[in-house]
Amino acid sequence: MSLLRIVVERSFDTPQTDADMKLVADRERPCLSANQATWKRSMLSTDRKRMVCEYEAADAETMRRIQREAGAQFDRIWIGEVIE
Repeated sequence: MSLLRIVVERSFDTPQTDADMKLVADRERPCLSANQATWKRSMLSTDRKRMVCEYEAADAETMRRIQREAGAQFDRIWIGEVIE
């Protein structure tokens, strides 16, 4: 199975604390494992109200399901390509 780069965009009404992010990551971890998906990295805005997360997964719909199962808020999920 070939894994794709999946981008998850998030926005928040209030700045996210480290504890907020840890709570979601802890709920997400078993869902990622069960679906053979991997978190790669996240970028958090300096005001902590926007975040972009990069994962590897089979497809975008799998990542949507993972986010819903984990109770993780998201705005958009799309397949991306890394350009370096």
